Amino acid sequence: MRTISQSRRQFLQTAAFAGTASLVGSFPGISYSAEGKTLTVRFDREMESLDPGYYVGGHPPNDVNWCVMPALVHYGYKDGQAVWVPSPFVESVELRDATNIDFTLKSGLMWSGDNGELTTEDVAYSYDRMKESEWKGDYVAYDHVEIKDKYSGTIVLNQAFSPFMTTTLASGTGIIVCKKAVEAAGGRYTVDIPATCGPYVMEHKQAQYVKLRPNPDWTGAKPAYDNIDCLFVTEDEAGALAFEAGELDCAKITSNSYARYQKETPENAKLTVAGALQYMWMGMNIENPKLQDLKVRQAIQHAVDQASIIQGAYAGTAEPSYGVVCPGLVGRRLETSYSYDPAKAKAMLDEAGVSGLTLTLRTLNAQERVLAAQIIQANLAQIGVTVEIIPLDSGPFWEMGQESKGETWKDLELWLMRYGSGPDPYEPFQWFVRDQVGIWNWERWSSDEFEALFKELVSVSEVAERHKIAIRMQEIMEETGGYVWLTHEPEVFIHRADIATQFAPSGEMQLGYFKPA
Repeated sequence: MRTISQSRRQFLQTAAFAGTASLVGSFPGISYSAEGKTLTVRFDREMESLDPGYYVGGHPPNDVNWCVMPALVHYGYKDGQAVWVPSPFVESVELRDATNIDFTLKSGLMWSGDNGELTTEDVAYSYDRMKESEWKGDYVAYDHVEIKDKYSGTIVLNQAFSPFMTTTLASGTGIIVCKKAVEAAGGRYTVDIPATCGPYVMEHKQAQYVKLRPNPDWTGAKPAYDNIDCLFVTEDEAGALAFEAGELDCAKITSNSYARYQKETPENAKLTVAGALQYMWMGMNIENPKLQDLKVRQAIQHAVDQASIIQGAYAGTAEPSYGVVCPGLVGRRLETSYSYDPAKAKAMLDEAGVSGLTLTLRTLNAQERVLAAQIIQANLAQIGVTVEIIPLDSGPFWEMGQESKGETWKDLELWLMRYGSGPDPYEPFQWFVRDQVGIWNWERWSSDEFEALFKELVSVSEVAERHKIAIRMQEIMEETGGYVWLTHEPEVFIHRADIATQFAPSGEMQLGYFKPA
């Protein structure tokens, strides 16, 4: 994490805040600003699910889960580097050797409702369940939990895998669920968690707020803030305006706001760059009849001006992307096999015998994404391709490529997508293996070589070899013609200078660790 603090020379005009004040002021029972024991933060999208096995993940679901659900370890920081630390739910967590992780839960931690105490059986059930879930890629090295007694056990890995503690157990997919309650709910859930266990309890009002309040049954250490009000402010620039109006204590902001605040930061405020472990690309459905010809897809790769997108949509604050491995990680590429070349793109379309091509480009209805889509629309128009932009709210957007959610996946042509990553290069590749076609691999390709390399990436520990494997895997992805790499966006928050924040490496707020500075 990187924090920037500057003095502010002038405030934005009062009129600029009027719309935002009315926007967040409409929520009853919300206390604005961290007066006393209440913290108020921004959530930039609604939560479709809080189930760690079947959710979109990232912010805000992980922010909430880390406040109301158990885990063995959490993210911490040592000398500025993300590490794992024992969570408030355990007496101890120890790595006995490369494939055995011993743990002991604290006694007396109760699930909500009539669901009893947190036990080792819940831990085993949770991880076994994750191994069969949509997020099973996080558990490729997991074998089973050996239960010793009610509170103690050993996680047994099927192979040595050092990033398991940080990329799996400390991440959002390391959440422990209540076996009794989840089984009673049918094995899965969405935003209504069958049973919670943590320092907070949750009240959720769709599209308005999440209120986190003290759990009266919690016997562990208490967080610094008794109450946390999380307001859904989905309009991008409104987050910054609400902060300046004093209605938010911490808000995720856009690249444009970040660029502005770097020049002139509000008084008594700080900017924190929580990381750039995000990778954004334009995807292409290689099974769609309009895009089945590899030459057509390669022409589109050459037609998109990445530099214009970074400047025009992200105010120059995002790093260029050359694959799915993020800056600072082993396996990050420094170039692509294609370049921005409209003349070559047009020639490739002519060679493919394609003219008058019309395509749809779907994107989240967020300012930066829509701007990026408009630049791509103009780029493709230069080679004779007409693009219709379809902005979508988060619900239909995150479902559109999933076969289990309907028939939209059959009509997908182009889309802008951004995934988050953890602090190890293996994590982003899990979404593009064969088993993910129709779930999160919306480009719908598969490769035997890619499958074999993914297994190698998990098992190999030597850095140079892992780098080589990750580079080749990104080359395979690019060779499908299904990807135009765009950016690694920074996750930037503005917050009150008198609040000490803590964020996961992938940018989620660890709200239970926020405290007065």
